[in-house]
Amino acid sequence: MSAAPATGAPAPALPPRPAQLLATIHSPADVKAMPSEWLPHLAQEIRDELIQVTARNGGHLGPNLGVVELTIALHRVFDTPRDQFVFDVSHQGYVHKLLTGRAGDAFRQIRRTGGLSGFLNRTESAHDAFGAGHAGTALSAALGLATARDLRGTGEHVVALCGDAAFTCGISMEALNNVVHATKRLVVVLNDNEWSISRNVGAMAKYLNELSTSPAYNRLYKDIEEFFRSTPRGERLHQIWMKWKRETKDFFVESSLFEKYGLRYLGPIDGHDIPLLVKNLEFAKQSDVPVVVHVLTKKGKGYEVASASPERFHGTSPFDIATGNGRAAAGSPPAYQDVFGRALVREAQLDNRVVGITGAMASGTGLSALAKALPRQFFDVGIAEEHAVLFAAGLAAQDLRPVVAIYSTFLQRSYDQIVHDVCLQKLPVVFCLDRAGLSPNDGPTHHGLFDLSYLRNVPHAAIAQPKNEDELADLLHTALQQQQQPVFLRYPRGSGPGATPKERPEILPIGKAEVLREGTDLALWALGPWVQDALALAERIQRELGLAAAVVNARWVKPLDHELLLAQARSARLIVTLEDNVAMGGFGSAVLETLSDARLATPVERIAWPDQFVEHGSSVEILRAAHGLDPETIFRRIAARLAPPASS
Repeated sequence: MSAAPATGAPAPALPPRPAQLLATIHSPADVKAMPSEWLPHLAQEIRDELIQVTARNGGHLGPNLGVVELTIALHRVFDTPRDQFVFDVSHQGYVHKLLTGRAGDAFRQIRRTGGLSGFLNRTESAHDAFGAGHAGTALSAALGLATARDLRGTGEHVVALCGDAAFTCGISMEALNNVVHATKRLVVVLNDNEWSISRNVGAMAKYLNELSTSPAYNRLYKDIEEFFRSTPRGERLHQIWMKWKRETKDFFVESSLFEKYGLRYLGPIDGHDIPLLVKNLEFAKQSDVPVVVHVLTKKGKGYEVASASPERFHGTSPFDIATGNGRAAAGSPPAYQDVFGRALVREAQLDNRVVGITGAMASGTGLSALAKALPRQFFDVGIAEEHAVLFAAGLAAQDLRPVVAIYSTFLQRSYDQIVHDVCLQKLPVVFCLDRAGLSPNDGPTHHGLFDLSYLRNVPHAAIAQPKNEDELADLLHTALQQQQQPVFLRYPRGSGPGATPKERPEILPIGKAEVLREGTDLALWALGPWVQDALALAERIQRELGLAAAVVNARWVKPLDHELLLAQARSARLIVTLEDNVAMGGFGSAVLETLSDARLATPVERIAWPDQFVEHGSSVEILRAAHGLDPETIFRRIAARLAPPASS
């Protein structure tokens, strides 16, 4: 056995620290091998890279700045890809990407065409154990991975990283209820940056954490458990002991939420203290029961502008680093969400029965304007879309006029409530579906390309899409004035053509389209942003093919304007539908069904998205071109359908 170093002997000198530590990280093994003294420098380099890249590309800056030290600590303790990390939402996975071989040029193309996804993606890296994009999924998915491991008899670790907001999701609570019945080994990291448990930071919480992780305490804990179980009626005595322990600890720290579900609780601990994080994660790694490690982090840490405005920098478009201001072109029209927000405030001021409901997206949906102007008529239910819809149904049943503002992609989560609780009862809830169509940089988890298909088949639902901002205000007013059925209004991300809403909105007849251009050779039926494309397309068809194309702002998908459609179909050579939805079951399908029911054989060319999940890209235009939805390809498709058949 070698002799111990003499007392007071100097510590071995560290090798020179590279000027660019992040450039030396090619795999998690490099993180493990790095001297602990260098880790604060690595954390700073990561923050600098996050700020530089998101300033150029946009992205989820605040959440990633908050988990830098936590992610470093996870990779110091665990060994991916053998050990598996499941990130809730995974919008805070940028640091994980940087530490798993995706730094440098690859990371600098994140959220751009052909570049890295802004979320975790199983096809992108073996280190991404499970893809995500919606909140609340990590615990269930991690439990599935851990149970599969137990059934296989392998020994890898599974870590679920959950934000505090994820526990407002019903699915997280359902998973929590099942954890101890499914596995004995699971690490749950609760990344808490605003939850009420954080009130318990202080000397007593720190003392309890030290006690919980000490070997002496845990030997005593295990010895008492074994003693009780070995005696007659020991199981009952053990249950009494566990109840006493939980309730005594609850006097000092709110651990009961997790410990009453059978998980051991550690924390709260400082999520920016790497040695403390490593110590607690090492303890959790050795635990023979599921463990919750509660860490306190600060969104936007290291970038003062993001720390001061955590909601704005949760997900940001490109910005100026010095000021934090966005780089939108001067004079750009306001975004649809802001137009909707102002229109709703006006409606709520005129009728105090009008209330707005959102699921933790007040700013993103435009409802922050209502929250500021009329706070008693605003409700944020957290990330709980199912509850939001059912809550709205209850309000509507009492003659209030609820407006539920949820992104199209997130409304999918409340489908049962839409069908059974709203539409079945014909309750006049108004749904405003922001981000209908493409959310290009975010990709397939955030594209709103399915809502027409999953809503159109539900009885009593009315579905509309405005061609511009003024029509959005009119449709919202129309939906709130009627009391016969639920109405779904969909509109895209970002700005429209810039049509300022009228001072007094109009009531538009439900189920009636608008003819914008007359023509008898063919008819272009367009929805939303496609209306402008249809007008340009009609001009080109007239110019190059010598044919007169009618342009119709379809406006209503359900009920469809059957009268106008059938009248045009009886004389037109072709009907063209244009929509931001998958072709299967969408607006074009509704047109085909109408013509089929009327026994009309007029051909239909459907311009819609294919039956696949559309990737992320730098812009809507780039993604349209990649899928044959650019103006040139559309024109050629129409010209081919109109060409006379070749002579035999």
